[in-house]
Amino acid sequence: MNQKKLLKYILIAMISGVLVGWVCHSNLNTIQATEISSYFKIVTDVFLRLIKMIIAPLVFATIVSGLVSMGKSSSLGSITLKAMSWFIGASLLSLLLGMSLANFFQPGAGMNLTIPKQAIDVGVSASGLSLQTFITHIFPRSFAEAMANNEILQILVFSIFFGSALAYVQHENEATVIGRIIDELCRVMFRITDYVMAFAPVAVFAAIASAITVQGPRLILDYSIFIGEFYIGLLILWMILISFGYIFLKKDVFRLMRVVREPTILAFATASSESAYPKTMEALDKFGIPKRITSFVLPLGYSFNLNGSMMYMAFAVLFIAQAYNIDLSWTQQALILVTLMITSKGIAGVSRASIVVIASTLAMFKLPEAGILLILAIDQFLDMGRTATNVIGNSIATAVIARTEGDKYEHAEQENEVIDSNATPVNRLADNC
Repeated sequence: MNQKKLLKYILIAMISGVLVGWVCHSNLNTIQATEISSYFKIVTDVFLRLIKMIIAPLVFATIVSGLVSMGKSSSLGSITLKAMSWFIGASLLSLLLGMSLANFFQPGAGMNLTIPKQAIDVGVSASGLSLQTFITHIFPRSFAEAMANNEILQILVFSIFFGSALAYVQHENEATVIGRIIDELCRVMFRITDYVMAFAPVAVFAAIASAITVQGPRLILDYSIFIGEFYIGLLILWMILISFGYIFLKKDVFRLMRVVREPTILAFATASSESAYPKTMEALDKFGIPKRITSFVLPLGYSFNLNGSMMYMAFAVLFIAQAYNIDLSWTQQALILVTLMITSKGIAGVSRASIVVIASTLAMFKLPEAGILLILAIDQFLDMGRTATNVIGNSIATAVIARTEGDKYEHAEQENEVIDSNATPVNRLADNC
């Protein structure tokens, strides 16, 4: 299925999901709606399982292949330094924007909620989120365990060791059997990706229909002000990210936005960055970014460069404080910002990662954890926007880092232009492996 058809089918699926969910919610009682929603959720769960099935081997194969193509060059250290500098700066900017907008809009003001005396189970675990835990968690105890749990950061660490060693051995012996196997694994994984992504429109329909069937369209109206203010923030963040991208990419940044349109919409519809990962790699390849850069920077960005999620976490923490009439000083807000910078890193693979981080931050600063219940009901709709923003942020970051590599980026664009135009995007990317 080509990109234009898939994009059209996803948009149709989104609209159909809203309509079907609305009809189900209007004609079924609560018990029936919950049961029907559970059947819709089966389809979504199957799709996300298929995506998780391919993520670990796909990341491993592309990172190792990219490192082997670098050989013994010193560009790996340069790319890492540029990537981390961008990620830290973008994360800080996103957090500051979220806090600034929450102070400006005051979305929780006027709710005047009473602080509960007992803790409430919000369905997420906030324990263990600390700097020490994060640092030790980066390094895998077992590569098999990291693959099984889709721990992207741990897979990245092992892949760097493995790819660097393979590049050294391959440089000494010209070619190795393992090197050829990795190249073939790239081709196979991208073909499997093609198969899985053909199922995306059905999964999008099921995800939207499931949420609307239980919550109903009124859910969006009840929280319309909060949702609207948050999406205004995301729009501002997009403009800032694109503006910084323009400094390095010039007019190419607008072409990049067109190229990554499909994975962005897919991320928005499914509220899953993992579902958009293969298509994002494919889009960046089409844009002309060398595989060796995409395969390294993009997985790194999935752990360190979650711009939409960072803005949301700052926005949500202050919203909860305002709802309970808790006045936070600028010093306290600065400490919250630093805490979010630390605890938010490396947990992209955790279910509802943003909620986990928010729960941890609330506990650290003695804010009512029950406040999470205020946002859980609409988290699906908020998650859609922040996940799409994460895709945009990582795409711009990867393109900027590629452009700073100079002539290598231009050469890659020329190489992509001579690839058979009749090949599918996934096949073209696989051919480059």
